Amino acid sequence: MIRGAIRFIDERTGSAPLLRKALRYAFPDHWSFLFGEIALYSFVILVGTGVFLTLFFEPSLARTTYDGVYDPLRGTEVSLAYDSALRLSFDVNAGLLMRQTHHWAALVFVASIAVHLMRVFFTGAFRKPRDINYYIGLTMLTLALIEGFAGYSLLDDLLSGMGLAIAYATTLSIPLIGGDVGFLIWGDQFPGADDFISRLFIVHVLILPVIIGGLIAVHLALIALPHHSQFRGQGATERNVVGTPMWPGYALRSVGLLFATAGVLFLLGGLVQVNPIWQWGPYEIYDGTNGAQPDWYMGWLIGALRIMPPIEPTLFGYTIFPNPFFGGLLVPTLVFGFLFSWPHIERRVTGDRAAHNLLDRPRDNPWRTAIGVALFTFVTLIFLAGAADRIFVSFGIDYETQVWIFRVAVFVLPALAYLLTKRICEELRDTDWHPLRGPPGAAVRRTSGGGFQRVSVARAGRSRGRSGAPRE
Repeated sequence: MIRGAIRFIDERTGSAPLLRKALRYAFPDHWSFLFGEIALYSFVILVGTGVFLTLFFEPSLARTTYDGVYDPLRGTEVSLAYDSALRLSFDVNAGLLMRQTHHWAALVFVASIAVHLMRVFFTGAFRKPRDINYYIGLTMLTLALIEGFAGYSLLDDLLSGMGLAIAYATTLSIPLIGGDVGFLIWGDQFPGADDFISRLFIVHVLILPVIIGGLIAVHLALIALPHHSQFRGQGATERNVVGTPMWPGYALRSVGLLFATAGVLFLLGGLVQVNPIWQWGPYEIYDGTNGAQPDWYMGWLIGALRIMPPIEPTLFGYTIFPNPFFGGLLVPTLVFGFLFSWPHIERRVTGDRAAHNLLDRPRDNPWRTAIGVALFTFVTLIFLAGAADRIFVSFGIDYETQVWIFRVAVFVLPALAYLLTKRICEELRDTDWHPLRGPPGAAVRRTSGGGFQRVSVARAGRSRGRSGAPRE
């Protein structure tokens, strides 16, 4: 069938050599490469479920009276956006399934991009000739955060309204031009002009998805052109790729991962409740609930806003930097600015400007790994600070005490994480110790209790059955 299809295409386009080369393209076999594919397939599910939701959602702040099947809100004056979201959840066949699957796919999309970029950073996959692709990946992560925020801000429920209020205050904190930028985006003072939601809707369903889809296409092309990077060992060199060819092995495996990703996301959408907007209620400016949390990928920005000291530098009576600027804009700018600058920083420090197709193990570059762990520790701490109110409610730890603990921890713990990680990586690199196999010259065997026991190679060699094969 494949040969017939290629012959059919070749007779009309003359592209058989290119197709044969594509079918023989080799993909390295390592589990860490799957996170990028999970991100891709989550995006596919996002597009599919998003098309369905677009057919029923009304992006308008015009007021109406809800008269649907959800009794607690019947007779309440709400916006058309909130009303249509409620009807999607309760009246449209498979509407709640699609809405929740769409939400879960967005969460997995951001998470898989983040983990994929961590793999790229810790293995040195951002080095020449893949530095451009690294920048594209970081840009996609940035746009995915904005796209996710825009998505759950459309529904005009209490949670999304509070998120938009925080975003509005952060926008106004931009020095000199904050007011103009806020008016440009919202069209008026908060909550904005009547057509704000409709413009945000166009950004969410058209502009950002098209840009992200284009970046994904360029990203995949830049992966294939110089061929895949791979880990050392098993005959791998800088000039070849050891792995599974595109057809039939890798293509069928990848299709299986697509169906598995879709299956898990639809199971989550059908069985695990997420963003129950009927519980939050419609947004009103005067209303607010302590404990309302944004989606997890915005939690670190909320945490940065919460632990920032009450600092507002002034000059001649004018506030230069309003307080939300530091946590809401400066912190993410510094984090992403550092990540974008890292390939250049590493080249300058190490003087390594050669092309690399073989990846490092994290232990092979203790300095880089330690810096990455320190940055991850910093972001994790401010992420936890974003849940300080929930920690107070659940565990009774005083809120102000938490804020001061986090203010100190964001400076102390990343430094300790750097020193500890660097020491561990240097020890592992110098001894070539493996967590499961043990030191060089050691084997691992399963004990009768189900655990593992390290034995010397000589001893393992003597423990053989009659067939000469080592025992389990």
